[in-house]
Order: sequence, then structure tokens, then C-alpha cells
Amino acid sequence: MADRGVALVTGAAQGIGAAIARRLAAGGALVAVNDIERRPAMDQIVAEIGGLAAPADVSRRDQVDAMIAEVERSAGPLSTLVCNAAYMTMGPFTEHPPGDWWKVVNTNLTGTFHLIQAALPGLRRSGRGRVVIVTSYWGVTGWPNATAYAASKAGLIALVKTLGRELAPEVIVNGIAPGVTATPQLEVDAADAGISLAQMHERYAAGVPLGRIGQPEEIAAGVAFLADPAIGAMTGQILHVNGGEVRCRA
Repeated sequence: MADRGVALVTGAAQGIGAAIARRLAAGGALVAVNDIERRPAMDQIVAEIGGLAAPADVSRRDQVDAMIAEVERSAGPLSTLVCNAAYMTMGPFTEHPPGDWWKVVNTNLTGTFHLIQAALPGLRRSGRGRVVIVTSYWGVTGWPNATAYAASKAGLIALVKTLGRELAPEVIVNGIAPGVTATPQLEVDAADAGISLAQMHERYAAGVPLGRIGQPEEIAAGVAFLADPAIGAMTGQILHVNGGEVRCRA
């Protein structure tokens, strides 16, 4: 098994993040597993993959700095950073409380800013730094009742394109834009629509050419591709994994 260095995956206690942590660990990386706080789900993933626990609220720069420092003290400089932590609520734009708007933006967009700035020295020292930002196809299309989330994910797409230019050739930055994926986050969508989770899955699947929504492991496979040191000429790009629902150049 190839040595893929040290990886940090944020929002990795469940869903897409947990699948990414498992996939990178299976590929030879020592994976630091982040969640907003230490809890059993995090400990379970850490034990399963032989990784490190790295709790922190990514919207808090002080906590991010402390987390990165502790991971590097324990394991060495990061070679891969996967920015996956996200927060989403749904509701009409005209009724969105400003405080909640900023919680979405500060977690999804500002949190990614914190992470990349804090991790950049170590990524450069590793000599093979890779950053993969998990955005969303809603950042391309927008989505009713998810204005803050879609706006924050659109910001991440712009961040990928900008840092892909600015940080090359020292650090390679790419993004992945999942379509609707079977994660606990869909419970928010179901609650907003007033239907069951199973009905929400069926409703979303009806709009996908493949006839189904995605699975976390499929997103993890895309992240592993973008994190591969052999993929050296691809930077500033967005990989779309959405079952054919959105076909674009963004």
C-alpha cells in the first residue's frame, strides 16, 4: 500500500466525510477525522481506520489553528486537506434570520478559508500538497429555500478556481460538486418539504438521468482521484458527480 501521507477530512463523523476518510485511509493515508466536537461517531470512525481525532468548529479560527497544530505535532505536515464540513438549513429567503445566514456562510465558506490558510504551510512543506473542496451542484444551479447554502457553495467554486491559479504549482486545489447524495443531511430537505425521508429520496431520484441519487462512497471515490499525487496537471477544476442531472463547465 502506497504511503499517501497525512490527510485531514473535516465533517467526517458521518455521511460523505466518513466515506472520504475511509477511502483515503484504505489508500494509505493517515487520516485525521474532524467533527465539530468529540463524540462517539467520530471515535468510531477513528478506531475503524486507525486515524486521529481532530475535533474543532471550522468557523472558529482559533480552534482551526489549534487543530492543525495538534495534527501536525502528532503526525507531521498535512499532504491532503479535504474541506467537507457543512451546515445547512432550509426555508423561504424572506424569512431567513440573519444569524442563521451567517452560520451557514461562516461554516461552509469562511471555515474553508480558515482551514486552507492554517494548513498551507504544512501542505507546502509536504511537497505534494492537495486540497479538495467539497462544494455542491446547488452552487451552480441555486435551489429554492436553500439560498444561504447555495450561495456559500457557489463561493467555494470561485475559491477553487482562484486558489487553483494562486497556489500552483506548490499546492494543487480542486473541488467536487456532489449532486443529491444519500446522507443524513437529506432529513433537512424532507422536513422542509413536509414528507418522509424515503419520499424525499424518490422525489430527488425522479430528476436524475441515472434514476437514483448518489451514494457517499461515489463522492469519496472522486475525492480520492483528486487527492492522488499522480493527478498533477489538474488544478482549479470542479468534478461534477451528480448522475447526469447537471452538465456544465463551472
